[in-house]
Amino acid sequence: MPDAGPDRATARKAIALLTGAAGFTEHRPPPSPLPPDGPLGWAGYDAARERASARTGEEESVLYGTGVVGDRACVLLSFEFGFLGGSLGRQTGDRLAAAYELALARRLPLVALVATGGSRMQEGMIALTQLQRVAAASVRLRAAGLPQIAVVRDPTTGGGWATVGAGADVVLALPGAQVGFAGSRVRPPDADPYAYSAEGQFEAGQVDAVVPADELTAAVTHWLRALGPHEDLPAAPVPRALPVAGAPVPRALSAGGTESAAGAGTGAGAGTGAGAAKGSGAGTGPGAGTPSAADSGPAVPLPETGREAVARARDPRRPRAEAYLADYFAVRLPLHGDRSGSTDPGLLCGFGLRGDGQPVAYVAQCGTPTRPAGYRAAARTIRLADRLGVPVLTLVDTPGAANDAGAERAGAGAAIADTFAAVAAARVPVTTLVIGEGGSGGALALAAPDNTHVTVDSYFSVIAPELAAAILKRPPSETGATADQLRLRPQDLVDLGFARSIVG
Repeated sequence: MPDAGPDRATARKAIALLTGAAGFTEHRPPPSPLPPDGPLGWAGYDAARERASARTGEEESVLYGTGVVGDRACVLLSFEFGFLGGSLGRQTGDRLAAAYELALARRLPLVALVATGGSRMQEGMIALTQLQRVAAASVRLRAAGLPQIAVVRDPTTGGGWATVGAGADVVLALPGAQVGFAGSRVRPPDADPYAYSAEGQFEAGQVDAVVPADELTAAVTHWLRALGPHEDLPAAPVPRALPVAGAPVPRALSAGGTESAAGAGTGAGAGTGAGAAKGSGAGTGPGAGTPSAADSGPAVPLPETGREAVARARDPRRPRAEAYLADYFAVRLPLHGDRSGSTDPGLLCGFGLRGDGQPVAYVAQCGTPTRPAGYRAAARTIRLADRLGVPVLTLVDTPGAANDAGAERAGAGAAIADTFAAVAAARVPVTTLVIGEGGSGGALALAAPDNTHVTVDSYFSVIAPELAAAILKRPPSETGATADQLRLRPQDLVDLGFARSIVG
């Protein structure tokens, strides 16, 4: 096993970094002694354990207990890399299983501070099967709707990474940490070391964020607030409309045709009614929750033609997902990647905290063709939110799913199908705002049935009017007429029963 480097934090220092003065109460499982020199009778194993204990002051490679991070109680487990390389043996498995069971019994989230070289060879298959114990304990915690956060330290490799680390709901990594299934002594000699780093794993979509140590407490606190556990959270309020650059703040038009402050419609409009938030409407951010002076200005006119609706949705001055998310949330916590080795920068996923502290999960398209990795990340986010009881907000804005050969090879159809399934199966309320282009099934996959709203500068169509005209063998001059036939304007979408309200 590798030795603990002089700059590696001990298990207790890693816990103290998060809990600070709030402290930590250690727990221990019932005693379960090993036979002499372990289950394999490995000569010198007992002596190696005694030296590791004398060097670190620990009885095993993991310690666990309860603590408070920020203002949130949780169960913490921390690996001591100085104890036989943080390796997993049977007694390590006892402690890991007990930590998960403690979280389950007290209905607390679990935060794992991981630094391990993998399974302990001196215990052979008995050590390896501890990974199955950890996986089973993790599944029980998931089934109970309790979140798991992993902070991967240097190094995190082998079975510890493949269970406690990568198996968590949210994976944070310390900068420069070695992270990967293959440890440094067992990987190919010509392997790119960057692929086994925190930064490389982030780039590949396997890590959600690389967080400096001095920012870790704040990051974990925010994640604990967002992930819960929660009970009976209201639906995500419909975001308020944002103006095109230089235009006045728009007002909302409900399905009944009455005007109200943006994001605070009535009847079937935004903010009230079935599937909408209880007593809420406007987003957070500067002035959020109360109408600004601009809210009393004239309503933005609706597009008169289908061609105009498409042109407004494609206007580069139109506000995009980043602007809506910044206005809606006080704190955003991105989830990164599809956990299959890919990312899509054109789709933003994560959890956020609004100004009143309400957690909401979000999936937001950024106006580009959405790639398979984006749909997989979206499905991951929606399912996590559903399991934890957190409402979901989706922002739709894409000309359609990516249709290049690479997207097909990456499983575009299956990824879109899985996103449809995640939305359909969600037990938590899903709220959708179409903020730009609604391009066919690639956009519809993220739209909430019966709770979709649209902005005045958006459209939604079974197919882009240019493509429809081409399929119908019409000249380009008839594209506008084709757009009108498709009835893709915001007001058409309300009339057709697809959208509940027009925001702005």
